[in-house]
Amino acid sequence: MTPETLFSLHGKVALVTGGATGIGRMAAEALVQAGAHVLIASRKGDVCHAVADELNAMDAQGSAEGFAGDIGNEAGINALVAEVSSRAQALHILVNNAGVSWGAPFGQFPYDAWDKVMSVNVAGIFDLTQKLLLVLKKSATDEDPARVVNIASVMGEAPMGDGAYSYAASKAAVIHLTKIMAKELAADRVTINALAPGPFVSKMTAFATADPETREKVGGDVPLGRVGRPEDIAGCVQFLCGRGGSYVTGAVIPVSGGINVQSAGNIFAAAF
Repeated sequence: MTPETLFSLHGKVALVTGGATGIGRMAAEALVQAGAHVLIASRKGDVCHAVADELNAMDAQGSAEGFAGDIGNEAGINALVAEVSSRAQALHILVNNAGVSWGAPFGQFPYDAWDKVMSVNVAGIFDLTQKLLLVLKKSATDEDPARVVNIASVMGEAPMGDGAYSYAASKAAVIHLTKIMAKELAADRVTINALAPGPFVSKMTAFATADPETREKVGGDVPLGRVGRPEDIAGCVQFLCGRGGSYVTGAVIPVSGGINVQSAGNIFAAAF
């Protein structure tokens, strides 16, 4: 079996929410490179159009189109589902990437930061997946299930969300929901997996990754010594969505450079 056979997404249709920037943009490009037709949706439709044009200008096997879509409330989700249904008869891949964050010190963290973050990061991806299940099932077979990839975070695995309490809790919820939905939707031949990224260069992490010097310092605190690169996301997405990942569901892949297994060190080291 050739690498092209394992990772080719030729003829597949994918939706990437929040696909115009950051990890969503990395995932969208990976899918286009593998041959998929990718629908890119986020709140800023003009940015999605521009990114789709950039992807279509690449020498890639696939293609893209962009439009506005908001998963922050039920009306927005219903509108996005209708838009996807009007553009594609079946959906093979859903990448739930859209998300928001909020940071404030303990003692000053506002109540409103919970409702907004949980509405998008948890309720939004759950309801969108639920409402797209019919079109996902249309493409699913025993040999080639439909795929859902949820973008969680290493903050949902490790107790390191200081200052980003609602974000960290929301990503822990995404990981748990991924496993629940994987169990429930296996009979529908839909796989549900998650990525738990560490630090990547994105709009959300610009405060720590935009400046090269600061980015190098942040990477120095990662066990593998660097921040993530686009190919780190691309490899995981192409694997989970291609033939090679057709027997994997309920998995959480830690794309975090080892942060997920970072600990306080060997407490007996001083004895030797």
